[in-house]
Amino acid sequence: QKAPEFSIFILHACAHNPTGTDPTPDQWKQIAAVMKRRFLFPFFDSAYQGFASGSLDKDAWAVRYFVSEGFELFCAQSFSKNFGLYNERVGNLTVVGKDADNVQRVLSQMEKIVRTTWSNPPSQGARIVATTLTSPQLFAEWKDNVKTMADHRVLLMRSELRSRLESLGTPGTWNHITDQIGMFSFTGLNPKQVEYMIKEKHIYLMASGRINMCGLTTKNLDYVAKSIHEAVTKIQ
Repeated sequence: QKAPEFSIFILHACAHNPTGTDPTPDQWKQIAAVMKRRFLFPFFDSAYQGFASGSLDKDAWAVRYFVSEGFELFCAQSFSKNFGLYNERVGNLTVVGKDADNVQRVLSQMEKIVRTTWSNPPSQGARIVATTLTSPQLFAEWKDNVKTMADHRVLLMRSELRSRLESLGTPGTWNHITDQIGMFSFTGLNPKQVEYMIKEKHIYLMASGRINMCGLTTKNLDYVAKSIHEAVTKIQ
C-alpha cells in the first residue's frame, strides 16, 4: 500500500520459497487490486510450476489472473526443478505488454543484456525443454512425471514426516508441514535445535529451520523424524 508508484514487486508464482505458503486465489485478487491501484509492476518468479499442486495449470493461476486483469508483467521461469535440469541452468523470461512496440524495445534491451552477460550459452538444456514442450506425446508424459513428483514425493514425504512426528509424540503441533506446499518447509525448529541437527545428526538445514522436503526418502524418513524429536525434546 505504501510502496512508491511504479515500484517493481517480485512475486512467487507458486510453491513459495522458503515459507511453503501461497496466497489463495482471493488473496491474489486482493494483491492484484492493490498493485493496479498503485501502478506497481509484477515480476513473477516461477521456479516450481507443477510442484505445488501437481497441476501445471493450477500452479500458473496467479500469473494468468494478472494477465487477464490487464497487467504488463515479467515472468521468469526456471526448468531446473520440474525438468530435472538443475545443472543446465535452463529458463526463460516471458514479457507481457500491451503495446507491440514496447515489447520490441524490451526485446532489444534483453538481447544486449544477454550478449554482454553470457553471449552464447549452451543449448542442450534448452533443446531438451523445447523438444518436450512441442511434442504432444512427450509433453503429456512430462506432465504425468511432474504430477508424480508432486503427489508421490513431495506431498507424500510431508504427510509421512508429520505422521511420524505425531506418532513419536514430539512436542508441538506439526500440521504446518502438510499445510505448506512445494519443495521447502519451515520446520519450526529454532537455531539451537538446527545446530543440534547439523552437528549431532548430520542433517543439514538453514538456521531459520527451513528444510528441503525433496531430501527426504523412504530410507531416511525415520531417521530424520527421530532426529527432529530428539532436537525438540533435548534442546529448548
